[in-house]
Amino acid sequence: MFKKLRADIKAAKQNDPAARSKFEIWLTYSGVHALSWHRYANFLYRIKFRLLARITSQFAKLLTGIEIHPAAKIDGGVFIDHGNGVVIGETAVIEKGVVIYQGVTLGGTGKEKGKRHPTVKEGAVISAGSKVLGNITVGEFSKIGAGAVVLKDVPPYATVVGVPARVVRINGEKPTLTQEKADPIMEEVCKLREKIFEIEEQLKNLK
Repeated sequence: MFKKLRADIKAAKQNDPAARSKFEIWLTYSGVHALSWHRYANFLYRIKFRLLARITSQFAKLLTGIEIHPAAKIDGGVFIDHGNGVVIGETAVIEKGVVIYQGVTLGGTGKEKGKRHPTVKEGAVISAGSKVLGNITVGEFSKIGAGAVVLKDVPPYATVVGVPARVVRINGEKPTLTQEKADPIMEEVCKLREKIFEIEEQLKNLK
């Protein structure tokens, strides 16, 4: 737990130019406090003290404005900057080096069971107000623009923006025309049309 706390403080120092000392970060940074409370709540959750774990997480929410489900898996070295309004769901997984800004939601879509929250890989940056929803993966060192709504996997080293989010950069370059113009609604319509053709063929064979 203390090893992860040191990693969290180090991440804050590296990512926030306003941070003057590690001692100041430990005393005043709500993101560091929220993660510390989460480590304790997660420990209680793992040893089956589920109610106490939830009480601890809600107490931490009152103190910090950051809501993290006690079952969420968060590595050391994560930085939550100006974290008010951040929500992290039960089955979310966050790897080291991830930076999360205020108002971010790592949530579910309400339609899934089991693993239903995002996995955020090492070094990803999730900007203010972004919503990352469902059992999807945000790739290594990717960037999610402010206010984006992410509903599908984000490739490593990609930048995504918009509602719904789309890829605008991969490794600093624009994606191919095919990737850029992909329309998920049209893709679903095409699948439905193919299914209708299959059913029509089956009906003809029955006749």
